[in-house]
Amino acid sequence: MAETVLRKGLDVQGYIEREGSLARVPHAFRPVVAVARDRLLDMFGARLHSAYLYGSIPRGTARVGRSDLDLLVALHEEPTDADRAAARALDTALDKEFPEIDGAGTLLYGRARLLSEAETYDLGWFVACLCTPLLGDDLAEYLPRYRPDSRLARETNGDLALLLPRWRERISRASDSEEALRPLVRFMSRHLVRTGFTLVMPRWNGWTSDLTEMAEAFGAYYPERAERMRAAAVLGYAPRGDREVLMSYVDDLGPWLAEEYARVHGVKAPRPD
Repeated sequence: MAETVLRKGLDVQGYIEREGSLARVPHAFRPVVAVARDRLLDMFGARLHSAYLYGSIPRGTARVGRSDLDLLVALHEEPTDADRAAARALDTALDKEFPEIDGAGTLLYGRARLLSEAETYDLGWFVACLCTPLLGDDLAEYLPRYRPDSRLARETNGDLALLLPRWRERISRASDSEEALRPLVRFMSRHLVRTGFTLVMPRWNGWTSDLTEMAEAFGAYYPERAERMRAAAVLGYAPRGDREVLMSYVDDLGPWLAEEYARVHGVKAPRPD
């Protein structure tokens, strides 16, 4: 039976509250945020519908030299290959110029896709609840409010089984260097912890973006897997380039989690890509 205790991250009506704000951006990260904002305007001009920050920087929990800069950009039309290349170049430049961040990543989408019915409980929820407006017209005004229910769990992270073969390929192509493996450990650790959390999110009845809290919430329902998930949360914050860790993700924790997720919530509806 689902718990009825009102957890953190929800308003008094039980909807997920939007996390983050520009006011919470730590002082050390404000210069890189300002430069990113200006360069996005220069890069896309009138084609830019809106831009957002997400992650630890707008939540106010970023660590200097350890946290990355996360951006989402909505264009009036679908982005082109040239647009994606320009966004990657921006990420590379920001990472080189600002030692305060440990990497940068820009997600790029067309406005129509973000507001589409298919994405309402995935990318739409992401924009409405996890993204902080930086530029333009806030798309959250056109999206519903969200509860931490099974539908949201299924449509956000119910595709892990499809992702695991791609992860295996990325691991096999990566060299054994710290530089090559460390980003993979960080990315896959975070993804698995978040998937573990959304697996139990409807029962936990709340929302958090803190990896440690996510792992603890998961462990309360799956104690036999709790230590593995706690270890993944640690690596999500402080990754090391370890191929054995990556292989354990795609050989053990990932397949188990994908099977359990499908059993509990079902499989995510197909997307164009």
